[in-house]
Amino acid sequence: PEETVTSSFASFIHAARPEHLSKTVRHRSKRMILDSIGVGLVGSTTHVFDIALQYCQLYSSVAVSSVYGKPGVKLSPTLAAFTNGVATHSMDFDDTWHPATHPSGAVLPALLAASQMLPPSTKPNGMEFLLAFNVGLEVQGRLMHFSTEAHDIPKRFHPPSVVGTMGSAAATAKLLSLSTAQCSHALGIAASLAGAPMANAATQAKPLHIGNATRLGFEAALLAARGMEANPLILDDIPGCSGFSAFYSIYQPKPLSTPSDHHEFLLEKQDIAFKRFPAHLGMHWVVDAALSVRNLFINYAGSFLPSLIRTIVLKIPVSKYINRPFPSSEHQARHSFQFNACIALLDGEVGLSSFTESSIHRPELRELLHKVVVEHPEDNVANFDKMYGEVALLLHSGDVLTGKCDTFYGHWRKPLSKESLLKKFRSNASHVLPEEKIETIITMVDNLENLSDSSQL
Repeated sequence: PEETVTSSFASFIHAARPEHLSKTVRHRSKRMILDSIGVGLVGSTTHVFDIALQYCQLYSSVAVSSVYGKPGVKLSPTLAAFTNGVATHSMDFDDTWHPATHPSGAVLPALLAASQMLPPSTKPNGMEFLLAFNVGLEVQGRLMHFSTEAHDIPKRFHPPSVVGTMGSAAATAKLLSLSTAQCSHALGIAASLAGAPMANAATQAKPLHIGNATRLGFEAALLAARGMEANPLILDDIPGCSGFSAFYSIYQPKPLSTPSDHHEFLLEKQDIAFKRFPAHLGMHWVVDAALSVRNLFINYAGSFLPSLIRTIVLKIPVSKYINRPFPSSEHQARHSFQFNACIALLDGEVGLSSFTESSIHRPELRELLHKVVVEHPEDNVANFDKMYGEVALLLHSGDVLTGKCDTFYGHWRKPLSKESLLKKFRSNASHVLPEEKIETIITMVDNLENLSDSSQL
């Protein structure tokens, strides 16, 4: 039969082999896995995670898969994937790719749960786990590159709820060794389970987007494994009958070549952004700009004195859902240019404690927020590869101090060092694990290729 875009993706999923992963891809994806586990562990301390866990514990089922941060607690595989996905995004602390999505959280929880689900005789080893993870990343990245719309900060739907669901289905299908036809059906089923509106950004519902993506993709693969079928042209652009094109106004799909010794995964070309503090990625530009101008201000005045500031000018791209002048909750604060700039100015740092209720409602912070004016320069586009953040302090004296950031530390153009990534992981994991277990995870992920049973993770 004639090859279609959908059949090419199914063939890729089925045919990918460990030897197709380059040293760079293995290195970058292991960094992603370690960071995602750490983010999930600290995320298990949040209120939204507790709600998700309590919901999942309503169901009695085969409880074989572990839950982040809860020793002794196990759930059914798909509900464990859901709960751990919620944990991963509960603080908006997880990795981000370009075009914009959160790739690891939509894939890793499904693979961890599936590894524990499989019987001892069919447990995937570490290299097979690593391959499935990268298959899930590749499918997400390729789908996003089919639309120019995907390159900008989203307006209509949250990308991981769409491409993440497809990536989870692909990764799980690979781990379960599904046939080419079953891989195709898994993608088709997943497309019917995908999607979440941007209106739920900055609410407790947003972490559900990652939880649902990893769970529903997992379920799509399980349904396909049991014989459920779907449209074999789901990824193709069929006039008059939308498949995956329903999510994008501009959609130009291309076949994905069957992997060979020379196949280059997208992760080879495009590294990942790791967040230094738990907030929307766009916040990292304004925070670095704010910290820069804060240092100038201290050199100017001897200390940070808000009373000397008349106006704070933020030059940021247009993006309605992260332009929040006076956030009133932790989730709104994580999605507010104004809040993150002002908290960085006031405290000289941004961390977990910055988003507590007591921090958000400080009178001195509110005073700074009232001084903020937002500008949208034409050259500052809402695109994580092109945007910048600028913070200018207009003083009562008439002097102006300015800080600007076009590439924050942790961006794919300026990756976190090994030391910085390990520091973040240890800090996050220490909220729920003792030191010896933290070091065991670090060693296990670092030597993932040699792990005989990936369910040990």
